[in-house]
Amino acid sequence: MAEDHDHPGVARRAMLHGASLGGALAMFAGMREARAADAGPFPPHPRWKLVFVNHVTTNPFFVPTQYGIQDACALLDCDSQWTGSANADVAEMVNAMNAAIAAKAAAIAVPIVDPHAFDSPTQRALEAGIPVFAYNADAPAGSSNKRLAYIGQDLYQSGYQMGEHIASMVDSGLVALFIATPGQLNIQPRLDGAVAAIKKSGKQIDTQQIATGATVNEELSKIKAFYLGHQDVKGMFAVDAGSTQGVGEVMQQFKLTTKGVHAGGYDLLPRTLQLIQSGDLDFTIDQQAYLQGFYTAMEMVMYLASGGLTGPADINTGLKFVTKDSVAPYLSTKTRYEGSSDKQQIVQRSGAI
Repeated sequence: MAEDHDHPGVARRAMLHGASLGGALAMFAGMREARAADAGPFPPHPRWKLVFVNHVTTNPFFVPTQYGIQDACALLDCDSQWTGSANADVAEMVNAMNAAIAAKAAAIAVPIVDPHAFDSPTQRALEAGIPVFAYNADAPAGSSNKRLAYIGQDLYQSGYQMGEHIASMVDSGLVALFIATPGQLNIQPRLDGAVAAIKKSGKQIDTQQIATGATVNEELSKIKAFYLGHQDVKGMFAVDAGSTQGVGEVMQQFKLTTKGVHAGGYDLLPRTLQLIQSGDLDFTIDQQAYLQGFYTAMEMVMYLASGGLTGPADINTGLKFVTKDSVAPYLSTKTRYEGSSDKQQIVQRSGAI
């Protein structure tokens, strides 16, 4: 497979992530077959406690992630804890990691949203025999962080693809790029990728980056204020869930699609999906939040069950553009997998793949 000369290693990482995803799916299938035969996948084991540290514990984006953790633990006979910070306070996240280490958690998962803050607690956990996995956000390339694996979207590449999408819709003029918390490694790489792609397009597009904040109400307020001060804007796009919803609501309030303004962003908040259907957002990008919890819990348990011989593997949870043409099933089906229902169910798919 040829390397992407603009992004060395992207092609290779995609291949490795694909292989890891296939392995995870095969492992899950095997576990389901074992359950069907009334035999657990493992011999009797301690009821391991998996601690998930998070940077925005009450953010609706992570509702399906928590369902994924719960479902994996129900399948694999383990317990979980959801902890961290409600407003992206890195110090609170580090404190939560330290508390998990002191309490002798079986395993820890954490979004590495800061390039250095999690290096020491990760090392302390590993020295105490506690495996550490990154989910949703990973340490930057070349980092000294020794986490065992990353489960989540290839963030820079997803941003780059969004930037190409933006350049295909906007010929010139001002494009606003909204980000909840600049510098955080779960979203900053997306913004960097988008800027790089827009620049490479050669179009006369002037990008402006705007910080919006960690809560949905704050994000909406900042986006509305920006538009009122820049009514010549040609595009408004966001790299996080709350800002994306805010962009759509401002687009709808001021009827900006009728003025030729384009908009889009990330994730599947219910309101965002409605704004896709109404045409106020051109697209949103699905990164499969459920799998970021489910696969991470699976890897943690596999590591514990195998004595560390198997389990850790980078998994790219994917990138999918959801548009007005494809949004209907997301709105008509309420599931744990998208965070729109707490009901456990098998969803029957209709139509061609």
